[in-house]
Amino acid sequence: DMRKLFDTNFWGLIHGSLEAVKHLKHTGGALINLGSEVSERAVPLQGIYSASKHAVKGFTDALRMELEDSGAPISVTLVKPGQIDTPFTVNAKNYLASEPHHVPPVYAPEAVAEAILSCAERPVRDILVGGGAKGMAQLGHFAPGLTDVVMNRMVIPGTPSGRPSRRPPDQSGLDVPTESLKERGNYEGHVMRTSLYTRAALHPVVTGAAALGVGLAIGALMRGSSQRSNGDKR
Repeated sequence: DMRKLFDTNFWGLIHGSLEAVKHLKHTGGALINLGSEVSERAVPLQGIYSASKHAVKGFTDALRMELEDSGAPISVTLVKPGQIDTPFTVNAKNYLASEPHHVPPVYAPEAVAEAILSCAERPVRDILVGGGAKGMAQLGHFAPGLTDVVMNRMVIPGTPSGRPSRRPPDQSGLDVPTESLKERGNYEGHVMRTSLYTRAALHPVVTGAAALGVGLAIGALMRGSSQRSNGDKR
């Protein structure tokens, strides 16, 4: 099972990347690979999946440097989604007593598609999709021991949904393709349609200008209120 997962998540990405590079060296363009928040911070119960996404990050970072050194007209971006409401939890091979579900915060697939499109138009080195993913990565970097404690208290007990699995282990997406080509999963909680953090990270100038405009407007209102108050006193 572990080898099958790496064949898809890691080797599939490598073969696809190298084929794309052959063409993009002549035409120029953007290579966008899909990692995960677990490219930055491994999570319990998904050890081999986390390992594959760590490997994706290592390969992508090395490929970026090699292409830059050769002068290839190719941008390389690693998009790292957080918890996304896709059928991942339904189709993944599962050895838990019940079907797994995401630990919030959970985002809609459109948030990832929006980030990919933005990176194709305005390349960046990498981007986390979801403020929750950014928070987990930062916490794991600055306080890894504390992150272990948080993970054990939240992820391990929070992953089993209590619902029976829809697909038996030998009929999972790792072994048998599904005919149900669905975009959304069955997460029962709140799903955020977009990520304000990711939008701000991808468009810092626009976000900064908007924040400045809001600050100036608030300042003007406060000054106007102060002037009216002083006028009333006079």
